[in-house]
Amino acid sequence: MSSELLVDLGEDPATAQLGQLKLTTIEDQQWPPDEATLSKSETDISQRFDSGSPHLPWDHPFYDIARHQIIEVAGDDNFGRKVIVFNSCRMPPQHQLDHHRLLMYLKGTLDQYVESDYTLIYFHHGLTSENKPSLSWLRDAYREFDRKYKKNIKALYIVHPTMFIKTLLILFKPIISFKFGKKINYVSYLSELEDVVKCEQLLIPARVKEYDNKLRASLKPSAQPPMSPPRSPPLPDQVFGLPLALLRERSSDGDPVPVVMRDTITFLSEQGLEIEGIFRRSANVTLVKEVQLKYNSGTVVNFREIEDVHLAAVILKTFLRELPEPLLTFQLYNDIVNFASVSSDNQATAMKTLVESLPEENYASLRYLITFLAQVSANSEVNKMTNSNLAVVFGPNLLWGRDNAMSLSAIGPINNFTRTLLDQQHLIFT
Repeated sequence: MSSELLVDLGEDPATAQLGQLKLTTIEDQQWPPDEATLSKSETDISQRFDSGSPHLPWDHPFYDIARHQIIEVAGDDNFGRKVIVFNSCRMPPQHQLDHHRLLMYLKGTLDQYVESDYTLIYFHHGLTSENKPSLSWLRDAYREFDRKYKKNIKALYIVHPTMFIKTLLILFKPIISFKFGKKINYVSYLSELEDVVKCEQLLIPARVKEYDNKLRASLKPSAQPPMSPPRSPPLPDQVFGLPLALLRERSSDGDPVPVVMRDTITFLSEQGLEIEGIFRRSANVTLVKEVQLKYNSGTVVNFREIEDVHLAAVILKTFLRELPEPLLTFQLYNDIVNFASVSSDNQATAMKTLVESLPEENYASLRYLITFLAQVSANSEVNKMTNSNLAVVFGPNLLWGRDNAMSLSAIGPINNFTRTLLDQQHLIFT
């Protein structure tokens, strides 16, 4: 976008008026703080926030921003795209937050994913007159995110939009490109997000849930939006969302590697190794659901007939993400997040010990996956997927906390562990 198309919002009278708008009612501003209940993984890590911990120590360059958990990574959406979440209600008052550093932190997060398709979910509730950034900051932020960031963002979902945010977007219309404008979606109720991402994998702040319930309660019964559908009981032949041990018990051949992993990896090994950006592109959500239904119905899936490399790649990532426990297990979470404390000379040995402590099904599946990813990386000159790039894609699908969502303080260590696993796979799986 050329600079001539940008408008100076600083002197616009509408800007001054907009700055005076109440963003939330007094009642909304009195919401109680988020519930303090933490998963075991979060509790363990929070105790390690000290100068001696490699897991976001107090002197980390962005500790002052990350500690608020304003920005989070929440796995993949229903299309196979990475999900980045922005929580307005977790922004402290203006005088307690350096908004320039917040912007740099957001850019640093997106830098890990902008080469892949991704989705941004913005929870607007909780933005008040006390914590809202200035309009000039918003303008500069939009300018800061150049085409590199905008090209692969497939959708921006604004949850619980107010008249303020809608007016703001109208005001910014002169500088928002037509293509980017088409990616903006308003979401009135949390249940509407289910079409995009499983809400259970989002660590939605308690006050946002409370506000959503309040909105629902204010509606007449006839106007009630649909609730999030309850989890269906597993089908007789279901494979998605079930423990690896159970899948092995059900398998006719007793193979510890699930059929979905075998099918997708076999096909991708044959036809996907030289596809540029493999694992970075999304797939048609209807086709993804159709393939999942076939697997869950006991129907044989032949990817050679479908001939869609990106569909197979998304199915593989989706299978891993929908496991009730990550492939690397909750038990190893803290060891992996703090793995950087292990000296480089001992990392291969330590990693081998950790991996060999996994249940047999997990170990066999991990070895099968990593061996394949090593083949992908060996063709990186063509497919552009180096070990570092593969780690960014697969790290969040191999390990997450018990609460499903993942703080950005954990995503870096997990990706680094995955990259080292790929670098040293010839030593670890011997």
